[in-house]
Amino acid sequence: MRFHETVEIHGHLMDTGVLARVLDDVLSYGGDYEVESIDLGKSHDDESHAKIIVGADSANLLSRILMRIQVHGVNSVSPGEAVLRPADRDGVFPSDFYATTNLETMVRIGSQWVPVEHPEMDCGLVVAGGRVRTVPVSEVRAGDMIVCGVAGVKAVLPVSDHSTRMYGTFQSLSSSTTPMSPQRQALLVRTIARQIRELKTEGFSVLWVTGPAVVQAGATPAMVALVEAGYVDVLFSGNAFATLDIEAALYGEAIGNESTRGTAAERGHEQHIRAINTIRRAGSITTAVEDGILTGGIMHAIVKADKKFVLVGSVRDDGPLPDVHTDVLAGQRAMREALHGVGFAMMIASMLHSVATGNILPASIPVACVDIDPGNVATLVDRGFAQAVGVVTDTGLFLEQLAQELVADYRPVPGRDR
Repeated sequence: MRFHETVEIHGHLMDTGVLARVLDDVLSYGGDYEVESIDLGKSHDDESHAKIIVGADSANLLSRILMRIQVHGVNSVSPGEAVLRPADRDGVFPSDFYATTNLETMVRIGSQWVPVEHPEMDCGLVVAGGRVRTVPVSEVRAGDMIVCGVAGVKAVLPVSDHSTRMYGTFQSLSSSTTPMSPQRQALLVRTIARQIRELKTEGFSVLWVTGPAVVQAGATPAMVALVEAGYVDVLFSGNAFATLDIEAALYGEAIGNESTRGTAAERGHEQHIRAINTIRRAGSITTAVEDGILTGGIMHAIVKADKKFVLVGSVRDDGPLPDVHTDVLAGQRAMREALHGVGFAMMIASMLHSVATGNILPASIPVACVDIDPGNVATLVDRGFAQAVGVVTDTGLFLEQLAQELVADYRPVPGRDR
């Protein structure tokens, strides 16, 4: 017995290649398809519309296929109403739970379509009090009413928000595999700067996800200038970035990390751990700034500007600094809480924290991923956040150029190649 469902998709199906990806996904999951109809737009700006009959050997497999192709904005022609089942224990979804995308999502409860609050990929949907929100599996509790199957759920591709206003330009300029020419990079930096200004004017915040290479590349002055000018509202990073920044501020340079010297440190990083100990004695980074112990660097600028920062650690951390979340689930909760009001994300030389951030961002928030390593950029762009574009370039040079675009009186660091 075969199970079938008729689905539809709108958009620039041929230009973007999305229709081919939808059909490939159906086949890769073991299903089949028949294109019932396709109406191609007559001009470059016109959207196309297609209806596709998707088939599978079981209802469960069909449901999984339909969930999978919803990442492309494909929805059932007759979605019906959502099916709700209670979670039977803490930390476990019902077996047929709906697995979310990061697209704007609507759930039909009775006769009403209810928007999902803060869409996030790879979560479930919990319904309570007429509201629907995403919930990670670690946070679900016994008795929570969870949306199961794909009935009564539809996902909507961004069509008119700030992400699509800039996406076409970014996509045409960016590259996730090769360094770009100076001319293309300069144009891209101007595009990013313009977008950041527009978003700030509209009341949105800018999120930065940074790795230690920002400090190692000598980009601290540029980053400090961006913070002081109001273009860094939220900072996500780890223990290594904050410690290197603080170490450099306390001792003049971050020699505790061997990559800044070009030679491996033998038997420890004495200055590195002294910097950590100084902040631990103070009690926190904020206290160290308030007490005049920490007087420079990026973290100092963040505290002085009263901006949010979330540091989440790992098993390899030294110390760590007292502000670092050592419980990763607590760190995830803090990151989610800090995302309210964010309209743009800059991910700079930080693959792991950037992946973690991309996983919790709605698709409506555009992302720029910058790294000198093409593999890191490709990993981020291919991770599944369709709103991300990649820039393969030197981190320090990129930040210098961005600071010059956004900060009127910024001057480049002497000696840095233009």
